[in-house]
Amino acid sequence: MNVEPKREFEKLEREWSQAIVLNDAQAINRFMAEDWVIVGESGITEKSQFLRLVTSGDLTHEMMEADVKRLAIYGDIAVVTSRGINSGHYKGQPFSADEWITDVFVRRDGRWQCVLTHLTSALDRE
Repeated sequence: MNVEPKREFEKLEREWSQAIVLNDAQAINRFMAEDWVIVGESGITEKSQFLRLVTSGDLTHEMMEADVKRLAIYGDIAVVTSRGINSGHYKGQPFSADEWITDVFVRRDGRWQCVLTHLTSALDRE
């Protein structure tokens, strides 16, 4: 794997995670394309719904870390696969997760924006 693109995406993912931990909807929004969705155990959540959860305080994160395991770039599309852990509260209930994360980015106007995040619970420890 080419080190420079991997570092670029590690930095991008780290900055996005920091925005989520800060529960800053405006900062989070900058990393997401308008048509971004997240797919997880409960189905598909659109960007506007996700940002409403953050803005309302119904979704907060105290910690989020990810380790980029694979990066594949296809022109203006990048697929980033990471192993991540996070914790926070959803509607007042604490949660913690150990997950495999796949983010699909599209380069538009010279910058990378995520169009899809897919989460899968990790069953094993590496």
